[in-house]
Amino acid sequence: MGEKILKYILAMVMLCPVGCDIARASSLAEVIQNSPETAAPAAGEPTWQGVEESVPADNAPGMSEEYLDAKVLLEMPHRDSEATDSIAPADDEPLTVVEDPDSPYNLEGKRIFNPDPARAVWLSALFPGLGQIYNRRYWKLPIIVAGYMGLGYGTSWNARMFQDYQRAYADIMDDDPDTKSYLDFFPPTVDESSLDKTWLTQVLKSRKDYYRRNRDLCIICCVGLYLLAMLDAYVDASLTHFDVSDDLSLDVAPSILITPGSTRPAPALHWAFTF
Repeated sequence: MGEKILKYILAMVMLCPVGCDIARASSLAEVIQNSPETAAPAAGEPTWQGVEESVPADNAPGMSEEYLDAKVLLEMPHRDSEATDSIAPADDEPLTVVEDPDSPYNLEGKRIFNPDPARAVWLSALFPGLGQIYNRRYWKLPIIVAGYMGLGYGTSWNARMFQDYQRAYADIMDDDPDTKSYLDFFPPTVDESSLDKTWLTQVLKSRKDYYRRNRDLCIICCVGLYLLAMLDAYVDASLTHFDVSDDLSLDVAPSILITPGSTRPAPALHWAFTF
């Protein structure tokens, strides 16, 4: 007997929320149906099935909380659709994209490469080749490095040869018999007495001047390559955005010219070269 009573109590507890929802829905329907003021819904506005389209105004007296909840539920989908329509662009209206010319970024969000000529010159003056790296002309860097390596080796080689011939020339011109460095240019079997001192003096002087001139020329070329790298970095940075289009055209058209001192026009040919 006690178990049956307990089962009845549990069943009533479980069915109680369902009954409350049914009663609340009935009361809402009655409130809406018995409302004295009506208003036609907007076009496309959703309505509940089983509920008349006439709804009371917002400020109607005696409006209950249940009606307010029902109105919120009715108007919420319509407001969401209006917000969505106001945000979404129409399909027949294409978007107009405007790019700021002063912006350092393009439409893809990448930074536009715009080198500064003054900065390129200072970097190249700091160390040859840095200006070319700054301008992203990496293929010029091996040329500059190879040029300095060749000129450096030429300067060192000519400087050593100049020192050797200068010392030999100084030894053959003095009266000290112990200074005979000029004999280092001959095999050990050569006797000093068999040498023509006048001829040897002219040869040593000529070779000394030759290697000194080559050494100085290599040094001047190093300085010239240094200045050329600076100039190349400046020009390259200045002409980064220069139009180098391959569109070359020549327009030729007949024309009439009036020469000074003549009353008759002269036929001519007018041409324009576009590059």
